[in-house]
Amino acid sequence: MPKLKTHKGAAKRFKKTGTGKILRGQTKMRHILTSKTKKTKKKLGGTVLVSDADKRKVARMIPYA
Repeated sequence: MPKLKTHKGAAKRFKKTGTGKILRGQTKMRHILTSKTKKTKKKLGGTVLVSDADKRKVARMIPYA
């Protein structure tokens, strides 16, 4: 089997944990932050797990992560 290429756009956006779960950043933190509350911005600053529906697609894009 040939080596698999990593999707470089996906590699910048996702990372795997030690147990094999895939993390992603949250959206809506690029601009128009003055209208968002401090609580909202703090919550959106963290990372969350990729949903089960998208997990297989993302895992294929980052095979060696």
